[in-house]
Amino acid sequence: MKIALDPYMHRPLSLEELPRLAAELGYEWIELSPRPDFLEWFKRPRVFPERIASFKKALRDHKVGIASLLPMYRWASPNEDERQAAVDHWKRAIQVAVEMEVDTMNSEFGRGPHPERGSCFNCCTGNAAIESCEVSWWRSMEELVPLLEREQINLHIEPHPEDFVETIQPAVDLIRSVNSPRVRFLYCSPHTFYFGDDTKAMIRECADVLAHVHVADTFNHKASSGLRYIVNPPGSTARVHQHLDIGQGEVPWDDFFGTLAEVGFDGIMTACVFAWEERAEDSSLFMRQEMQRYVDKYWK
Repeated sequence: MKIALDPYMHRPLSLEELPRLAAELGYEWIELSPRPDFLEWFKRPRVFPERIASFKKALRDHKVGIASLLPMYRWASPNEDERQAAVDHWKRAIQVAVEMEVDTMNSEFGRGPHPERGSCFNCCTGNAAIESCEVSWWRSMEELVPLLEREQINLHIEPHPEDFVETIQPAVDLIRSVNSPRVRFLYCSPHTFYFGDDTKAMIRECADVLAHVHVADTFNHKASSGLRYIVNPPGSTARVHQHLDIGQGEVPWDDFFGTLAEVGFDGIMTACVFAWEERAEDSSLFMRQEMQRYVDKYWK
């Protein structure tokens, strides 16, 4: 198992400084999420040979590895120009993974078009939009899966609130339908209450394709008669999910870790907290220690 840090809260640090911090906090692995000087959100990677060389040297110097690279591109956009640009960006990002000697990438199913060209929210409220986004995603996968297989790069995909698929199903069946050993499922614990209500059952349901988990806490937005969060004005379409430290929300952690151990999970486990930039180092250190505590408890 690889216990990794998503260093998004630490993004003011340079690429060369990240491995030092990760090592000081007890991590041997980083899951590198989007940042302007490497895999930029929705844009072509800002990567060139000198940047790769200096980053790889820093990783070696501090004995830290890259467990996964996380690109975010509009590969499910029904606008063909956006989809084609996203596929081009993906192809370059896969080349970067090869150059970095990283064998795994992860991403989300996608929220469809740029908000100015159709509103992300339409992707999870209108059946026609959902259908169009899924068609585009499959078209992108048909181009990318052969490249992933040729380069021997794994791709772990998660459903996300506001994606065209937000729940365990049909996400898991979409992964299975790709029918590639290189394409697996990522279970994101702070999205638990968008996935469903039974953590044990959901982990068991996806166990055959599960390769990666994100670890952070959240409150159950459906609890307390739907009044866990009160958003004004009444009827607002705004929805909330958090990425909190373990213990600050309502994810049933013994169910989560215990069931992962039960199904034999041995993939990537990433601390994925975003809520505490004012105490980022303390949060990341706490998450490393708490994740290890649960691993020691359930993986005997």
